[in-house]
Amino acid sequence: MFGDLSEMMTKLKEAQLKIEETKKRLDTVLINGEAGNGDIKVTVTANGIVKNISISENLKDKEEIEDYLIIALNKSLQKASEIRENELAQAAKNGMPNIPGLDLLD
Repeated sequence: MFGDLSEMMTKLKEAQLKIEETKKRLDTVLINGEAGNGDIKVTVTANGIVKNISISENLKDKEEIEDYLIIALNKSLQKASEIRENELAQAAKNGMPNIPGLDLLD
């Protein structure tokens, strides 16, 4: 029985390492969002860090810029969240030990 527990603990540590590796990799995955027919462009990482904002010189109205920024950020952050959740769930599922009766990841 203790051998099984030791093996499970090892598998859990491996799963944690896979999750951490995935989080680091997600810092390199870039997602673009835009609004106003491309007048505002935003790039974020899959971990939700804003990397770049581009505002067209055609935009002069402060409120329009603010509205478009919110739209572009929300689009890119939503995509980032979906990617992050899927990647982390997959990393956790692949690294988890087979514990009878524990079907949390299916």
